[in-house]
Amino acid sequence: MAYGKLSYTGLFILMTFFTNCSAQDKNKENNSQQQLFNRQPAVAGQFYPADSTELRNVIQGLFGKALSYKQDGVLAIISPHAGYVYSGEVAATSFNQVDPDKKYENIFIIASSHRAYFKGASIYSIGNYETPLGEVRVNIELAQKLIDGSKMFSYVPKAHIGEHSIEVQLPLLQYTMKASFRIVPIVIGTQTAGDCKKIADVLTPYLNENNLFIISSDFSHYPSYVDAVELDEKTAKSIVLNNPQTFLNEIQNPDNSGVPELATRACGWTSILTLLHMTENRSDIEYQLLEYKNSGDVEFGDKSRVVGYNSIVLKKTTKKLDKMDFFLDQKDKMELLSIARNTVVQYVKDGTVPHVDTTMLSNRLKVNAGAFVTLHKNKKLRGCIGHFEADKPLYEIVQEMAVASATQDPRFKPVDKKELNAIEIEISVLTPRKKINSIDEIKLGRDGIYIKKGFRAGTFLPQVATDTGWNLEEFLGHCARDKAGIGWDGWKDAEIYTYQALIFSEEELDEEKK
Repeated sequence: MAYGKLSYTGLFILMTFFTNCSAQDKNKENNSQQQLFNRQPAVAGQFYPADSTELRNVIQGLFGKALSYKQDGVLAIISPHAGYVYSGEVAATSFNQVDPDKKYENIFIIASSHRAYFKGASIYSIGNYETPLGEVRVNIELAQKLIDGSKMFSYVPKAHIGEHSIEVQLPLLQYTMKASFRIVPIVIGTQTAGDCKKIADVLTPYLNENNLFIISSDFSHYPSYVDAVELDEKTAKSIVLNNPQTFLNEIQNPDNSGVPELATRACGWTSILTLLHMTENRSDIEYQLLEYKNSGDVEFGDKSRVVGYNSIVLKKTTKKLDKMDFFLDQKDKMELLSIARNTVVQYVKDGTVPHVDTTMLSNRLKVNAGAFVTLHKNKKLRGCIGHFEADKPLYEIVQEMAVASATQDPRFKPVDKKELNAIEIEISVLTPRKKINSIDEIKLGRDGIYIKKGFRAGTFLPQVATDTGWNLEEFLGHCARDKAGIGWDGWKDAEIYTYQALIFSEEELDEEKK
């Protein structure tokens, strides 16, 4: 496999030739015979030093100023791509989160085209990239696999020639990584949000701990310093919420037109949106804003017209739902109750479960959590079933338990269509169970109990003790006898667990509206 070096004009002609050949017969496996051509640096000497020694010294200085703490389970970083003198420190903070010794299968670098607009995205598949620090290998086989497997990917020569947004990331990556790596360089040419979703669908299987994603983007372009600080903070917060529609709503805010000189809220918005579509249904990840600066922060920066830079990391989280640090706002509660209500009504009427538009849900409703759905009719229990394990997103569990409570509670007949208007719904969102050593640890009204003996188990939600007025021994005895089936005193030699619940109902929210 030979590599050549040509002028940009000659390289463009050759790349166009090979692209046209590929388009005529995409399925021919002729890469082994085809001569490959490295993509040469386009902005060395402009965005960063062209001399390798000087470049290495500059990068070393940037990393010395950057935030240095490391993150575990990093899946992606968002890094700016301006000249190093302006954005290099913020970019170094992003790269400082990456484990330099980790052997990644692939490092995907996703950027939005500044020079050419075209359908889908282009992957450089005819050679490697070069920088003053040396050659950066491209996973050409995977690049071609993606191109062959989806109409959203192709090789568009003009997307890569002169495009700086991938190139600027590479010396930082070369400086950071001690382990060998290969990149998959992707330039998004579309300006259509729907295409970003289609691109994300193809790339989502690769978003795991074996790969790293680098999203290349600056933020606001050309407002004043004060306006940039405010706008870029709002944009970053919309990303951290992990909701593609929230992000789109923010960057397309009609108020943008009133900000003098503002050209864009994020030049790489299609790349960021693609990542958000990849993560929106993941409750085991979190975004974190690390650092913000803009071009007005450098000594000679013009504060009347700036470009903003955010460092954001995406990582896996081991954080579990805990009553003390988890909350649902009024809108979240209304959303869950609406989901439960719509699910019960539709399932009772025709046996189907309604689709939930997750783009409109807050990230809190996508956290893995257990929940109970309780149905009341005329103030009397009409059904109650729950799921303890935090193994599915909260909104999904609420849907499943709504169906189960209406149709599968063995104590009652399935809910009939005629009853629907009389049904009141209550939801209890659960924290993880905790095994206790003494019943003195149980606080009535705060703690639910789960009693397990052999293969038998039963539970009472925290509100049961309050609703019945039982004392502690009655609470335990009824649960052991009536729910677990192990006798009134069966709790005394059983395993006992406690949990808390965030409880809300249609009745409660209706009262608050009055």
